[in-house]
Amino acid sequence: MIIWINGAFGAGKTETANALHQLIPHSYVYDPENAGDYIRASLPAALQLDDFQHHAEWREINYMMLLKIARSYSGLIIVPMTVVNPVYYEEIIGRLRSEGVDIQHFTLRASRDVLLQRLEQRGDGRESWPALQIDRCMEGLSSSIFERHMDTDNVPTDIVVNRIVELAGLS
Repeated sequence: MIIWINGAFGAGKTETANALHQLIPHSYVYDPENAGDYIRASLPAALQLDDFQHHAEWREINYMMLLKIARSYSGLIIVPMTVVNPVYYEEIIGRLRSEGVDIQHFTLRASRDVLLQRLEQRGDGRESWPALQIDRCMEGLSSSIFERHMDTDNVPTDIVVNRIVELAGLS
């Protein structure tokens, strides 16, 4: 099973993924951003797009890696990654589901003020790339395709994790 934790930057994806990993023995945190870092490091600047997710290769690499892991690893796979484009969602998550992979998708949501506060606490100012993506993320993630919206304003991480465990049938 794959647990995909989606949300705007600052929603708590990484913290939730790490807490879930600590709670669930034989789990693995897969970071799709590593493929983005590889693409950035491997392409000349003139070929790079403003967001590595816009590269079809990023979506294909992550689809293929997650399919390989899901078919070969018996533990829980945890994926903390913001994906707000429904086409990209389908190219990765939809394709994996069509291959029979059990993916439980959760979108963590928080108010704009809370997202900005969390980003500032981690060192990303109001003009940082993650902060400038908040409105785009909040709008995109409000779509019903990004099912299981979970509000995280004033909600401790352990409560969010316990809710994911319950809804995914991991308890």
